[in-house]
Amino acid sequence: MIQIKSEGNAAPLVVVEGVEKVFHRGSEDIHVLKDLHLRVNAGEFLALMGPSGSGKSTLLNLIGGLDRPSQGFVSVGGERVEGLSDRKLAQWRARHIGFVFQLYNLLPVLTAERNVELPLLLTHLSKAERRKHVQTALAMVGLTDRAGHFPRQLSGGEQQRVGIARGIVTDPTLLLCDEPTGDLDRKAGDEVLDLLQALNKEHGKTIIMVTHDPHASARAARTVFLNKGQLTDSPVS
Repeated sequence: MIQIKSEGNAAPLVVVEGVEKVFHRGSEDIHVLKDLHLRVNAGEFLALMGPSGSGKSTLLNLIGGLDRPSQGFVSVGGERVEGLSDRKLAQWRARHIGFVFQLYNLLPVLTAERNVELPLLLTHLSKAERRKHVQTALAMVGLTDRAGHFPRQLSGGEQQRVGIARGIVTDPTLLLCDEPTGDLDRKAGDEVLDLLQALNKEHGKTIIMVTHDPHASARAARTVFLNKGQLTDSPVS
């Protein structure tokens, strides 16, 4: 058993305990994750590295409640995720999880502010309250003046910052970033990493970031490595 612990003595926000994930392809069982144990404290900025196909995105999806483990459990803020019904799981994600994707996943027919507003449509906030949240999120990523622009009118870096604003607009417990700089040049990528660091250090956001780039992982406070379905605290040669 390989167990990667969080730093310090604080109670962990994220607990991954004995997690395995098996995908079935015809008669073949594909073991993607094997007996994983991970602890992440509130306020941490954790980078998760590993080669392509190592299971990084699968683990992120399990933590974010987009998938369920074959064995073991995932807990976020004391809530066991894998046992929730689909309806309660959707409600839980809306309250607690913000996602940032490599390819932005913005709807091209919506402006930046409407894209950012989308997660709030799952809440009971009024239109005026949603607008206030959207304005705050766009201000935090420095895009107040681009609120009325469509994705095609924005640079790649600006689109990713809209994606981050959408991820934080509900003030989530946990921000999950899947290769957030993977489709950007170095300058735009550094701007996104600067923003993630600011969200972590100045606003106390807990962030787990999947990346294959050592330059990106260096911005995190801690890095763990995933290889062949197992975690280690040092890169595999």
